[in-house]
Amino acid sequence: MSSAILRIAVPSPLRRLFDYLPPPQMSAPALPGQRFLLPFGRGRCVGILMEVAEHSELPLEKLRPALRQLDPQPLFDEGMMALLRWASDYYHHPPGEVFAAALPVLLRQERPAQVGGIRCWALTETGKATSDESFGRAHKQRQLQRLLLQHGRLTAVQLNELSEGWRTPMKRLVAQGLVCEQELPCLALRSDESDQPPPLNPAQQRAVDAIDAARDGFNTLLLEGVTGSGKTEVYLQAIARVLAAGRQVLVLVPEIGLTPQLYQRFTRRFDCPIALLHSGLNDNERLCAWSMARSGEARIVIGTRSAVFTPLPEPGLIVVDEEHDASLKQQEGFRYSGRDLAVVRARREGIPLVLGSATPSLETLANTQAGRYQLSHLPERAGEATPPNLRLIDVRQQPLQDGLSPPLLQAMRHHLERGGQVLLFLNRRGFAPTLLCHECGWVSHCSRCDAHHTYYARQGRLRCHHCDSEQRLPPQCPDCGSLDLIPVGQGTERLEQALQEQFGAAGVVRIDRDSTRRKGAMDTMLAAIHRQEYRVLIGTQMLAKGHHFPDVTLVGIVDADQGLFSQDFRASERMAQMIVQVAGRAGRAGRSGEVLIQTHAPDHPLLRRLVEEDYRAFAMAALDERREAEMPPYSHLALIRAEAVAQAEPMAFLSLLQQTIRQLPHAGVFVLGPVPALMERRAGRYRAQLLLQSAQRAPLHQLLRALLQQMEGMKEARKIRWSLDVDPLELY
Repeated sequence: MSSAILRIAVPSPLRRLFDYLPPPQMSAPALPGQRFLLPFGRGRCVGILMEVAEHSELPLEKLRPALRQLDPQPLFDEGMMALLRWASDYYHHPPGEVFAAALPVLLRQERPAQVGGIRCWALTETGKATSDESFGRAHKQRQLQRLLLQHGRLTAVQLNELSEGWRTPMKRLVAQGLVCEQELPCLALRSDESDQPPPLNPAQQRAVDAIDAARDGFNTLLLEGVTGSGKTEVYLQAIARVLAAGRQVLVLVPEIGLTPQLYQRFTRRFDCPIALLHSGLNDNERLCAWSMARSGEARIVIGTRSAVFTPLPEPGLIVVDEEHDASLKQQEGFRYSGRDLAVVRARREGIPLVLGSATPSLETLANTQAGRYQLSHLPERAGEATPPNLRLIDVRQQPLQDGLSPPLLQAMRHHLERGGQVLLFLNRRGFAPTLLCHECGWVSHCSRCDAHHTYYARQGRLRCHHCDSEQRLPPQCPDCGSLDLIPVGQGTERLEQALQEQFGAAGVVRIDRDSTRRKGAMDTMLAAIHRQEYRVLIGTQMLAKGHHFPDVTLVGIVDADQGLFSQDFRASERMAQMIVQVAGRAGRAGRSGEVLIQTHAPDHPLLRRLVEEDYRAFAMAALDERREAEMPPYSHLALIRAEAVAQAEPMAFLSLLQQTIRQLPHAGVFVLGPVPALMERRAGRYRAQLLLQSAQRAPLHQLLRALLQQMEGMKEARKIRWSLDVDPLELY
């Protein structure tokens, strides 16, 4: 080994590997996929060995030895190493940062790849028998005892969600012998409650059979089912067959908020270890779940987008739920698509992939049309549920009361009188999106962003939703001194106030990011909704998908126009997906449902097609528009963003890149810009962007490789903050 060269991926912004000599003492042979502790600059870091070479481009005397070998065996097998190399190459991201993103936080440090159990708390027999009266004034201890009686045992993460300030009273319970600390494996086993697979309808059975038929090779199947059609049951029964064959399953969900519901259904159905991977876990829990998946002990892994990098020794199936959701795309740092990497991984592993959605992305539908993906369609709701009736409300020239039209208010009264629940959707937080002076027209702007402040009436505060800065409500107009400051527009807080006045007796609840900040608040609200303590629900996109409200019979979409006239070419697609997802909350348990959509553009062709036909008809029309405009999925994009404190610097830097591109071979690649971003100033920094567009991927990536090589030598590139986004979902 003395003459061997270790080529290592180091977490740094440089898009290359670094050569090192072996450490003085090696406990095991050097193999790709192992971690090494390295001297780097003036500090040290953990890198992943990519290959062992015989020669280096640098003289041996200039190479530094690695400090220590951290793993006796590789953490990644050949398949995962190849996938991560592919991701680094495709997204043109530094390999060290790609491999670091695939590791749990503790493995990016010097920690050994060994895990213990997860600490949890459970009642002793004495604790179970202790009466409420025995706690006296120790209300917190009584609450914890009730929680432990209800759940059996709880981890710190679960307790954080269920009870604030629990640690001190828990210590007292332990000291009294009422509670004991335990160390459990980090994997969930079968729940105390279990359910049996229900009979499938013919469409569901065909979908399960299609997935099973593809079990021995790669195939991508789109499971397109209307909301409430039983897609999750298809997943469960297909997964049961994969588990019976001795294979593992990876399930990706777009948001952390959807994982607990899915997790509960899986633990009730399967008697096997299940690992959960998402950002809500602490570092030790995440390492534990990752390690158990890698060892094969966890047979099912459920996680958000980064779980696509989880090593599995016996993979048999990958499922991507809500495949259209933008949350599957990482928007900072290493900008990758969890869905697209799942496709690549399934192809490399030679296993089937299921993409599930009621509103598939246009890219996925185009792949289905081209025959690259197989379609399984669930056209009907499962059980006795019937699809809701969608209707547009033309609000032009109608008197609006806090943004609500008379037909919508009348429909709300009708459904509440018949015992139903009502859900109103408005994807805008706060009381009002704008604060205006009635005398002089002054508008409250964020001093750090090109955006208005959002007014919060209860707190008497103005807040920017882009940089999170906030300030007190001014007592008078700073320009003219007038006291007549008017909130303009509707937010969920204003809607809640208006509905409390009209329907307060029915119980009104608002669910958005502001009302659910406290840990456990969301679960508490959902439980109260299911108990019918709240019959009027107001929510943002947090309520749009994944929730089952059997008593909701009316859904009102307060403002459907936000996505119709946006400069973002994907806005109408997102608008349609949101409408369909929100509409899917109505009429899910045998009760007929109604969906009313308020709009100032009732004749918009895409909106009418969505309402009068269905999402598939809307999507086909939208695809035709994309084809004519030569936009994705009929072309491929890469977006270079730049930002700086000085306004001129981002445009100057991108102009330099534009000139550099002209000197490189770029046949077939169109260069658009540079232009200021749609919101030029954000969080005190000015932003600009340069868009590259090509009908074929190959010339686009060839140009990007050449351009990035040139940029490594540019001093300007080291003085400004810039990023590259391949296949961007957002152009702002």
